Amino acid sequence: MLTIVVKTFSELNTQELYAILQLRSEVFVVEQDCVYQDVDGKDQKAIHVLGFKGDDVVAYTRIFKAGDYFKEASIGRVVVSQKTRKDGYGVEIMKASIQAVKDCYNETTIRISAQKYLLKFYTSLGFTAVGNEYLEDGIPHINMIK
Repeated sequence: MLTIVVKTFSELNTQELYAILQLRSEVFVVEQDCVYQDVDGKDQKAIHVLGFKGDDVVAYTRIFKAGDYFKEASIGRVVVSQKTRKDGYGVEIMKASIQAVKDCYNETTIRISAQKYLLKFYTSLGFTAVGNEYLEDGIPHINMIK
């Protein structure tokens, strides 16, 4: 079971910020072999949902209010460390993120830009694919709405 912590950017301490950036880099840059600018200037506007196993950040998302990223509220940078993916933390962090969107923004409509291979995972959480598939950083994606 994860310990979930929800914080604004200014509430993050340096250890937490370092752990978030390290996890995102491990998965999105190294594991997925994708060269892109992860530190994109949007973290300051986001609310950060951290999943801790002990002292380690093993799952993470960032959420945005409607209009800050998409027209709708959104969840992005969904990541679970490779070593804990079989533990169900993806579902836990997403459910916590959906709840955080409701709690922080009073929103129930959420848009995500999902990697296509995770379509079944996001569908199981109530998201529906909308629009056409597109490439983002060389990886097939699809927009989804809940």
